[in-house]
Amino acid sequence: MGTPPVRQPVYAGDADALLDVAEAVAADWACLGVRGSFLARNIDTGEQLGFDVEESMPLASVVKVPLALVVLDRIATGDLDAAQPVTVDPARSSVGHTGLAAFRYPATVAVGDLLRLMLSVSDNAAADALLDLVPVAQVDARLRAWGCAGIHVRHRLNHMYECAAGAAGNDFSLALELAVRDERAGRHTIGTLDPAFANAGSAAALVSLLRRVWCDEVSAPAATAELRRLMGAQVFTHRLASELRADTLRWSGKTGTFLHLRHEIGVVEAESGDRVAMAALTRADRRAGQAPDIDLAIGAAAREAFEALRG
Repeated sequence: MGTPPVRQPVYAGDADALLDVAEAVAADWACLGVRGSFLARNIDTGEQLGFDVEESMPLASVVKVPLALVVLDRIATGDLDAAQPVTVDPARSSVGHTGLAAFRYPATVAVGDLLRLMLSVSDNAAADALLDLVPVAQVDARLRAWGCAGIHVRHRLNHMYECAAGAAGNDFSLALELAVRDERAGRHTIGTLDPAFANAGSAAALVSLLRRVWCDEVSAPAATAELRRLMGAQVFTHRLASELRADTLRWSGKTGTFLHLRHEIGVVEAESGDRVAMAALTRADRRAGQAPDIDLAIGAAAREAFEALRG
């Protein structure tokens, strides 16, 4: 199979000036060999800008946000106790470099603290331990009931690594090479990079979910308030938040990283009252585990969008 034809982004913007920002962001990303989608929306005015906002993409750890909301909903309804202890054994837990996934010995952690580990340091073992309590099918069904048609939860977090290992053994450099090669060819050797089989979603669906969470229009107010608090505790600030650091701004977000995927979703809130929800979902066209220039480009997009959309 050859390289798929170059396509022009489909832009979204409520005014010419906003469209100009969207086009500039897409051009900056293209210069870095980045494909994907971006959407920023003022939560209160509804004004927005972005491109390819309906494209479904594998979410990597961004899926932990809808997972957390479903678990918090179960807690709010009394079906699950935030204080319930859960023992995670590293010998049977998920791959990851942070939290319980990096532990050497079994640890017992309360459900509420698993949520914090999952969202603050993107702990895959914590996420899969929560999926032992609220299975994948139940999470996806709850999202359907809430009208979140553009977000799909189909597998545990560790399944991403199982699929990569199935294609490339334990050589994740080869897995990254396969991901980039397949991106150029328009195919998917690693199944969890295929939006039809992965935990997947669009920028539009994710921003819509964030707006509903910030406006208490989904689940219960206790659940949405706790989700906002936990997203505000994320320790990774090298993408969307990288140029939104100020005493007058508060960022709440969740990154997602796997092979050539570099994502983040979140909300920036200003003391002035401006609130802008964002989603950046990217696929890099390079064999690099580290790409700080792409992270910085995502941050520049967030700053430009926030300045364009604030009142």
